[in-house]
Amino acid sequence: MDSNSVLNIFREITKIPRESGHEEQMTAFLINFASTHGLESKADKAGNVLITKKAVPGKEKVPTLVLQAHQDMVCEKADGSNHDFATDPIRYEIRDGWMVADETTLGADDGIGVAACLALLESDLPMGKIECLFTVSEETGLDGAMALESGFFTGKTLINLDSEDEGQLFVGCAGGVNTEAEFKYEEEEPVEGYVPVRFKLFNSIGGHSGDDINKERINTVQQIARFLYNLGKITDYQLVSFNGGGKHNAIARNCEAVVLVPSAVADTLIKEFGIFFKALRNEFAKSDPDVQCEACIVETDAKPIDSTVARNMVAALVAVHHGVLAMSQDIPGLVETSSNLASVKMEEPGKIKVVTSQRSSTDSAKFFVADKIEACFTLAGASTRRSDPYPGWKPNMDSHILEVSVQSYRKLFGCDPEVKAIHAGLECGLFLEKFEGLDMISFGPTLRGVHAPGERLDLASNEKFVAHLIDVVTNFC
Repeated sequence: MDSNSVLNIFREITKIPRESGHEEQMTAFLINFASTHGLESKADKAGNVLITKKAVPGKEKVPTLVLQAHQDMVCEKADGSNHDFATDPIRYEIRDGWMVADETTLGADDGIGVAACLALLESDLPMGKIECLFTVSEETGLDGAMALESGFFTGKTLINLDSEDEGQLFVGCAGGVNTEAEFKYEEEEPVEGYVPVRFKLFNSIGGHSGDDINKERINTVQQIARFLYNLGKITDYQLVSFNGGGKHNAIARNCEAVVLVPSAVADTLIKEFGIFFKALRNEFAKSDPDVQCEACIVETDAKPIDSTVARNMVAALVAVHHGVLAMSQDIPGLVETSSNLASVKMEEPGKIKVVTSQRSSTDSAKFFVADKIEACFTLAGASTRRSDPYPGWKPNMDSHILEVSVQSYRKLFGCDPEVKAIHAGLECGLFLEKFEGLDMISFGPTLRGVHAPGERLDLASNEKFVAHLIDVVTNFC
């Protein structure tokens, strides 16, 4: 086993459709892999898979080690891309030491973790018994981990392979919850003499709503709402449509709204959007420099949304918090609490759905910020609901697997790794609830741009990650 064998397996994984909630082909691939290699496997009703490899002779007394990664990926693509995640393999290039998918997400989150597990399973390394756990629908709310039944695996030590910065060992993470709002509306008749104008922001960087929430990038949903809020101070308008954002755990990169405005001022308002965009570019000149805008008169037969509902929704999208709310008082530089205004979708006639996600390493703060979001939308007349919350993972600095991993890294690379907690959600908190006393750590190669087109894997970091993983697994006792 080496980094090339891991990459070769990952290349096969990029050909397999595995959007969250649609991992059937990936699950079948894993079961077939186990059968082909003569390994024991099982799957539960949710689609979680466990593949077990017995200890090599002489290692029978080594405690069982669990390696864990998730099967699914976030499926996001660039504007204009015709990629179909249900059928098309991921297209990527090797460029300047990186494996890059320009038009789509790459799926190295967490396909590279899956590949590392499979490479271990097919290797002849001198190691004790390992159990490789592949969960489903991690990206949509840790659904597979939530459905996992106690006793599905037997090991008492777990290495999660879903981290994105080589040289960093993670021992804690944030918990989270999603808050959704639904606005119901009646259509109204368009005002005579009004013309439809589309205002659009696109090509923002976006990114992971946990790892990247502190990077001050443009949330296009909130910025379109900001423009419409001020547009209402200039002229009467009717909102025809408002759509933006994608997955709940990604920062909204694209958004557009179509509004009816008096024909006499349409050109003036298009120029106003240009002025607004210039100010926006100035505000985010360093953190999100490539965002683009478009404003033009369009054609539409759609009727506008009831004006009261439209104004209330726009005001709520401006008022609701997006970004960091609090920093950790214990770990310098770590975000403690945040909220992501993820998407607005007109998915069916008469309804507009707004999705937000909240994260915190403190449970009480997580629920308080969810209360704030809920209250904002309730005041605006929307109905709200919450997803099942998932817990955070409290750091254990006396962890045995942490000690083993630090010593291994120091031996291999002549320096100490960083030991950190992460603001993103990992499945480890849920595992700890179901498997009391589980000793855990998380590490992986360097990934950038996850949850957005342009996601990339640093190949040099993958070599170090694989070497570190091999050393930890073969020397664990």
